[in-house]
Amino acid sequence: MVGSIREEYNNAFSEKKYETYLKELNSRYPEAIAFRVAETPIFISKDFTKKIISTCESIIDVILQNDFTFLTNAAIPKELFVPNEKNYVDFIALDFGICENDNGELEPQLIEMQGFASLFAYQVWQDEVIRNCFHIPTNYSTYLNGYNKDTYCKLLQSIIANGIPLENCILLELFPDSQKTKIDFLFTKEYIGIETVCLTQLIREGQKILYVKDGKKIEVKRIYNRIIFDELAKQSLQIQEKGKLFTDEIDVEWIPHPNWFYRISKYTLPFIKHQYVPETTFLDKLISMPADLENYVLKPLFSFAGQGVVIDVTEYDIEAVKDKHNWILQKKVKYAEVIPTPEGAAKAEVRIFFFWPKDAERPIATNNLVRLSKGKMIGVRYNNDKKWVGGTVAYFEQ
Repeated sequence: MVGSIREEYNNAFSEKKYETYLKELNSRYPEAIAFRVAETPIFISKDFTKKIISTCESIIDVILQNDFTFLTNAAIPKELFVPNEKNYVDFIALDFGICENDNGELEPQLIEMQGFASLFAYQVWQDEVIRNCFHIPTNYSTYLNGYNKDTYCKLLQSIIANGIPLENCILLELFPDSQKTKIDFLFTKEYIGIETVCLTQLIREGQKILYVKDGKKIEVKRIYNRIIFDELAKQSLQIQEKGKLFTDEIDVEWIPHPNWFYRISKYTLPFIKHQYVPETTFLDKLISMPADLENYVLKPLFSFAGQGVVIDVTEYDIEAVKDKHNWILQKKVKYAEVIPTPEGAAKAEVRIFFFWPKDAERPIATNNLVRLSKGKMIGVRYNNDKKWVGGTVAYFEQ
């Protein structure tokens, strides 16, 4: 997006450099990266960064409203309500498409949001490797608000552990070795110092939760949760029975608390009014069918990684939805083909990480990830047959 840097980067690029980049990226944990890695980062100017961050802060203002929990109570399925909810969320991720408005100008548009963790640890490593393999200007950083690797990792560890011994904190996932995000779990252990534990390995003794390390039972005090309920619901009854620890009273603290996965989600979008947030309506609140349905996208509220989204919406699609209260209709945005590549321009979506320290008045922007695409859908699971697409990172002008 910064033309001079993009031109310099593309001119200096070679397949050999990319192969070296992938080799180094995979050097610490061979074959753990289960998604396509893009050939390039993106470079974002101060002005565009300001647009993204100011929009984020406006969204945070909505989350901080006194009535926010009341507005979002219906977002949490009753059968999935988790006790002992905190009055704030530890992590927020906000996804922005880099879009083109009617005047041909670039602008950010909020696509989705989640009160959940993301690839917080892996992005630290990716920044280091990119800088080793490619020329990145010194006045550009993946971090925001003055953070660097050390201060960022220290903040992440303090939020996850909150002073509790690290052996009493775990990253909880369902079959972590088979997850596409496995690489992040490995770097979480390296940078933060906590073990990754599969739900099936937990031991319950009354209200206490334990896991086994080096042949010894260790009590779990804090759970850095990475389990998506959608995935849990697809498992055997035996595994779902294990999952009841979410909805029972147990002696652990959740980071982030699972209820916030629903509170800060697509469910929140209709409550946000901003020029960089597309008009969004709950499907059961739709008064009349838009005449220009081709300009809308239909999304299920409770899905993950773009699954179930209808891009080319018809009246039949809307009428066919039985549980309309679980769907939204969102105004389409026009992704800009903004990243010149040797094989056609790519689109970009930027995810901004917000961390919320326990005693802070509001969450703070810290880091990011980016996904590049050349198709209708954005995400690392799409466009695998193309080049210059996949997971990467943004460098913000400082």
